[in-house]
Amino acid sequence: MSIKKVLGGLFALALPVIVLGGIYLHHLVHSPQSQESRMEIVRISPGQSFKSIAYQLESQGLIKSGTLMYYWGWIQDKATRVQAGHFQVDTSWSIHQMLEHLSTGREKLKRLQIPEGAPWWDIARLLDKKELASFEEFEAVIHDREFLDRMNIHASNAEGFLYPETYYISPSRDLGAEKLARIMINQFWSSTRDLWGDMPFEEIYELVNLASLIEKETGSAEERPRIAGVFQNRLAGNMLLQCDPTIIYGLGEEFEGRLRRRHLEDRDNAYNTYQYRGFPPTPICSPGRASLEAALNPEEHGYYYFVSRNDGTHHFSKTLQEHNRAVYRYQIMVR
Repeated sequence: MSIKKVLGGLFALALPVIVLGGIYLHHLVHSPQSQESRMEIVRISPGQSFKSIAYQLESQGLIKSGTLMYYWGWIQDKATRVQAGHFQVDTSWSIHQMLEHLSTGREKLKRLQIPEGAPWWDIARLLDKKELASFEEFEAVIHDREFLDRMNIHASNAEGFLYPETYYISPSRDLGAEKLARIMINQFWSSTRDLWGDMPFEEIYELVNLASLIEKETGSAEERPRIAGVFQNRLAGNMLLQCDPTIIYGLGEEFEGRLRRRHLEDRDNAYNTYQYRGFPPTPICSPGRASLEAALNPEEHGYYYFVSRNDGTHHFSKTLQEHNRAVYRYQIMVR
């Protein structure tokens, strides 16, 4: 038998295997990777190798085989075309869809970081700067009564519920003031649902209000429950909260500088907790999870006063006399 006939016979035997193998490969790379459709974020770093990307997707549970993704990427000539950035992907996509999505960059996401302690107008300025929504549109939305009712916020505005988080915004789907406000508020409810249980909105609102004061008074995590306890002690004792950040908030978004005695005595400022008892009319910023937990679980103690040590922490006092000495030591002597 000639070599030509032998090779021809081998090819005839191998051809069905090759065809079936190709069909099976096509099935594997085009099959949904999960029966559950859920949106996830994929972060591709600049300079990250395609092999690393493939196994990252596997470790995130987005595909079943990083090896299959790797070889399919080279077969499709897409391995060098995957772009750096943040991408929103669906867990139900196939490997082929995932590769197409990451290599075309159609849904590269914009990063939006909402810091803890930001009042609504700082968030609006940030959205305007990033060209995601205008300041005026965002202001109107978060004060719109019908929108607030739809978002289960029974208050005059959405202050306190614009959850501080790092968001990845889809330029094709998530632009616009109402969509962005809805994303932040939905994140608040999903991130804090375990804190509230069946608590009525009125109680939740009071705790968010308290948490916003805690957020603005300290950046020290371990102090938050203690400061919450100070405010609770003052409320229980029918004392004024005397919280400087509430006055600043009431002075508005243009306030810059130091508080003066005239500010403390200003009864036209509804947020002046040196003049009006109880909480301010609304929260004064977007508190983070730690401040919300502190408001829900204040530390039990006998402190009624605190003053900054100018190092990010506070001196706590049980009596006015002790507090005045601390003010002199930490505030007056250092000027």
